[in-house]
Amino acid sequence: MYGLFVMMAILLWSSISKTFFTPSLWTLELAQFAMVTYYVLGGPYSLQAGAHVRMDLFYANWSLRKKASIDALTVFLLIFYLGVLLYGSLASTAFSLGYFDDHPLLFYRDLIVAFVTGGPDAAGEVMGHLERSRTAFRAYMWPIKVIMTFGFFLMLLQAISELIKDIARISGEEI
Repeated sequence: MYGLFVMMAILLWSSISKTFFTPSLWTLELAQFAMVTYYVLGGPYSLQAGAHVRMDLFYANWSLRKKASIDALTVFLLIFYLGVLLYGSLASTAFSLGYFDDHPLLFYRDLIVAFVTGGPDAAGEVMGHLERSRTAFRAYMWPIKVIMTFGFFLMLLQAISELIKDIARISGEEI
C-alpha cells in the first residue's frame, strides 16, 4: 500500500520540477521502478489474502469441492507460468550483473562460492559490466531485477501453498 504513496510522491515531484524548476531526469524511471515493485511484491500478498478478482458468474454457485478442483487446476497452471517467469528473471538478473553466457544458475553458484571463499572483492571479480538503462538517467538495472526475481519467488511459494490447500479441500479436509 505504501508503494503507491512513494510513486505518487515521485510523480508529484516530477510535476513540480517540470513546472517551476529544471525537469528531473530520474522521476519517470524511478516511478516505473516503484510501480514494478508495488505490483510484483503485491501479487503474493493478494494471493495470500484471497483478494484476486474471480468471475463469480458460475463460481459462486459451485460446491466447495468443485471450487477447490478448479482452483487447483488454475493454480497448477499458475505455478508452471511462475516457474518460467522465475527462470527468465534469474537469467535477466544474471545478465544485469554482467553474465553473458547461457547458464545463469551456474553464474549464481560461482558468485556465491566466490563470495563465501573470498569475500566481496572475489564476488566483484565474478561479476562483469553492470547493465544500465538506456535513458538519460542511466540507472543500474540489477536492483529492480533482483526485486522482480524475489517477487516471482514469493508468488511461486504462495501458489504452491494455495495448491496444497486446494488439494486438502478436494480430499475433504477442513482448512
